[in-house]
Amino acid sequence: MTEQTTPTDSALPHQRPPANASTLIYNRAGAYLLHLRDDIPGIWEPGAWSLLGGGREPGDRSLEDTARRELREEAGLDLLDLAPFAVEEARDSDGRTVPVQIFTGHWVGDPATLNLTEGAMLHWFRPEALSRLRMASSTRDLIRRHAELLRLDGLGTAAEGAAGNNSPADRPSPPSTPSRGGSTVLNVIGAHLYLEDADGKVLLGLRHPDSAYAGSIWHFLAGHCEQESALMCLVREAHEEAGLLIEPGDVELAHVVHLVDTPGGRPRMQLVFRARRWSGTPEVREPDKCKGWRWWPPDGLPAQTVPYARAAIEGIRAGRRYTETGWS
Repeated sequence: MTEQTTPTDSALPHQRPPANASTLIYNRAGAYLLHLRDDIPGIWEPGAWSLLGGGREPGDRSLEDTARRELREEAGLDLLDLAPFAVEEARDSDGRTVPVQIFTGHWVGDPATLNLTEGAMLHWFRPEALSRLRMASSTRDLIRRHAELLRLDGLGTAAEGAAGNNSPADRPSPPSTPSRGGSTVLNVIGAHLYLEDADGKVLLGLRHPDSAYAGSIWHFLAGHCEQESALMCLVREAHEEAGLLIEPGDVELAHVVHLVDTPGGRPRMQLVFRARRWSGTPEVREPDKCKGWRWWPPDGLPAQTVPYARAAIEGIRAGRRYTETGWS
């Protein structure tokens, strides 16, 4: 966690909006990823185990952006799915109370493989080991509260919000476990647009360098399904991202890619839809996500293309409907 934004002294802690963000990262075994901070006087929580995070910077559009930037900068972590969990109050090096927005994220991996740029180390800890660690009591309580919610969810009990007023959407999801362990593994569903122009070229967008996923790489127009059907997700994303108008009846499923990005990571079902007709010319409507649209020949895709997008295009050209990748 970098130096925190200094709060104004005129407002009470609970009245100030958070200007800091941290991420509670857990794995499917119910362990939590903690960061051992440098033991340097004057910094936030010197020599203590804490969450990865830091203060909001001018370029951050939201506190989620802050959390994602800090994860990338401090540990080279790029988590696709973050969810707000709670607002906690911590004390900075001057003893002032600072509100911190806590997000949750799921990751399965070896911390030793991460590129740690701040602090001494990262390590997984089970909640029962926290009492032996030097850490802020508020962090310890936060983790235990989250672990209890996971336990209740795992038993099929409706979990109450961490702060007493969280909506169901704010509650953490239980960690995924392999099906052989007896638990259902929730897959992320993505909707992708496959467009061909009159010359048979395929539309791809160049992702923004600061994108949470695939920065500076060419990719389909795509989005995660929200509380909507996959087709409606596709129609919405096409209009929001590129100004294209597509009727659901003009769309057909062209290919499916079932993948795991990292060993043991959360599975993803990527649905690639072909639109036979549409109106509009592709334009950059979300410059924070896409730098530009371009039509590419299928046999001449740019070297920097998202691998599963390339696999889907190859599958469509070969007449295949399904591809698996990343599964061991």
